[in-house]
Amino acid sequence: MRASVLPVLIAISPALAGFDTWSPPGPYDVRAPCPMLNTLANHGFLPHDGKDITREQTENALFEALHINKTLASFLFDFALTTNPKNTSTFSLNDLGNHNILEHDASLSRADAYFGNVLQFNQTVFDETKTYWEGDTIDLRMAAKARLGRIKTSQATNPTYSMSELGDAFTYGESAAYVVVLGDKESRTVKRSWVEWFFEHEQLPQHLGWKRPAASFEEEDLNSSMEEIEKYTKELEGSNSTSGSQKHRRRLPRRRAHFGF
Repeated sequence: MRASVLPVLIAISPALAGFDTWSPPGPYDVRAPCPMLNTLANHGFLPHDGKDITREQTENALFEALHINKTLASFLFDFALTTNPKNTSTFSLNDLGNHNILEHDASLSRADAYFGNVLQFNQTVFDETKTYWEGDTIDLRMAAKARLGRIKTSQATNPTYSMSELGDAFTYGESAAYVVVLGDKESRTVKRSWVEWFFEHEQLPQHLGWKRPAASFEEEDLNSSMEEIEKYTKELEGSNSTSGSQKHRRRLPRRRAHFGF
C-alpha cells in the first residue's frame, strides 16, 4: 500500500518535491543568470540538468516551491522561451544568458557581459549590492537603492553599458521579487540573512527559518511592489530621472513584467 501511493505523494507534495533535497549543478548541467531558477533546479523542482524546461514544469516549480500563481509563472515561461535560439517549445537555463534579450547589464549578482561570464555568480558584484541593504531586514526602498546603485556603477565602469526598455522593466520585477516572494508580501520586507544565503548558495534558506509562503503570490502583488520600487527610485534620482522611468515601463503590460531574479 505504501509503495503504491508514494509516487502520488511525491507528485503533489512540495515537501517531498525538493525542499529537503538539494545538490549543486554537475559538470553537464547548465545554469542561468537567474538565481531563483538555478535554485529551483538545484532543489529538483525544475530538471536538475537545467535543460529543455517545459511550460508545465515552470508553472509547477514556481507554484510548488514559492506559491507563485501559475498564470504569472506562465508569463515568465513565455519570456524565457524568447531566449531559445532554436525557437522550440522549451528553454534551457543557459539560454537566459544570451545578452540583451532578458539578461541585462547592472545585475545584482552577475558581472556585465563586457567583463565576463554572465551565468556565474560574482561575489564582488553582490558585495556591492549588499552595501545598500541597511540592517537585518530589507524593504523595497533598500531594494530600489540597490537597483539604482548597480545601474550607476555599471554606467560608470562598463564602456558598452546598455539597458533596453524590456531589460529596464525587468529590473523592477527582479528587485521587488527577492523581497516580496522570499519575504512577506504584506509588510514588503524580508530577512537579509535569507536573501544573502539564497543569492550566494542558490538554495532556499529553510535552515534559517524560511518557509514556503502560505498565501499565493498574485499579479496584483507583483504590480503594486513594482510601483513602489519605481516610486522610491524617483525619490532617489529626482524628478528628472530617465533611468527606469514610467515612460519606459508603460510600454509593457505590467502583468507581463519579469519577476525572476
